[in-house]
Amino acid sequence: MTTAATEVQMTAPRASRQNWFARSEAWLDSKGKGAWIAAAVLGLVFFWPVGLALLAYMIWSKRMFGDCSKSRRSGGHSARWNAMKPSGNSAFDAYKEDTLRRLQEEQENFEAFLERLRAAKDKAEFDEFMEDRAKEAATAREERDEKEDA
Repeated sequence: MTTAATEVQMTAPRASRQNWFARSEAWLDSKGKGAWIAAAVLGLVFFWPVGLALLAYMIWSKRMFGDCSKSRRSGGHSARWNAMKPSGNSAFDAYKEDTLRRLQEEQENFEAFLERLRAAKDKAEFDEFMEDRAKEAATAREERDEKEDA
């Protein structure tokens, strides 16, 4: 066996271990900070050195103190900033501005509709309450009148 073949055989397990670690890290990142914390707690409960190692890794990689997955992927820019950033094409920028304005108007109209819907529902519930209360008062009055007549 040549040294190149031996070298490939020796690096293959190491690469698969690193690949497993990278996949696990990416999976935990996709689930968020809560998944990292849960993994550390479970590690501490079942085998404390694993939990301690996870906790140390979270602190060292700054996963404990920030949003690890989103800030790295977006380069620190929020989606709102990217939407408002000019593209350099004036026709596209005009179209984007018109679309964003139209969407803002639709959102405001929808929120106004929801407010009217909530108000109508509240009024219907209040009217139903008042009717029930009036019926109960009338029933109580009738029962009291019947007791007085008897």
